[in-house]
Amino acid sequence: MRYLQLFWTYLKIGTFTIGGGYVMLSMIEHEVVERKGWIDREEFLNMIALAQAAPGLIAVNSAIFIGWRIGGWRGVIATVLGAVLPSFLIILAIAMVFQDYKDLPAVEAVFKGIRPAVVALIAAPLCKMAHGTKITWTTAIIPIAGALLIWLGGLSPVWIILVTVVVTLLYTWLKERRKA
Repeated sequence: MRYLQLFWTYLKIGTFTIGGGYVMLSMIEHEVVERKGWIDREEFLNMIALAQAAPGLIAVNSAIFIGWRIGGWRGVIATVLGAVLPSFLIILAIAMVFQDYKDLPAVEAVFKGIRPAVVALIAAPLCKMAHGTKITWTTAIIPIAGALLIWLGGLSPVWIILVTVVVTLLYTWLKERRKA
């Protein structure tokens, strides 16, 4: 029964989310933390950090972490299938008919209308996560600088992550050394 609940929860999230993995985060948090109580908010934020750091899609990575935490390997299979199946079926259906209708003005208008909504759907969970992680004005410099370096400087996000990890480790080491 637990595996069916995991599958159904992620199937709903996967079916009713437009915009990708980051948009799914607020729905995942609502279902997994607030509604079901499978994990607490702090564990959810830690899971998101791990899901972002791991290679692959954040939606699939989060499904793997939640599935494993709640139901082991069977939980992983249930959550990943639930998260991926709707997108796969929807994309398959669209691919089958899109070539015939892509140039229609109504179809173009729908895609143009969806773009701003997707930006808002991505921004909302990011703001909520930032609030939950207790970011201060001082620590906000890091994501802002990273975003600017990627956007304006054309720097790869991989370099931003590597530099941030090295600087954080160095900062923590120096801080611990001063205490000793």
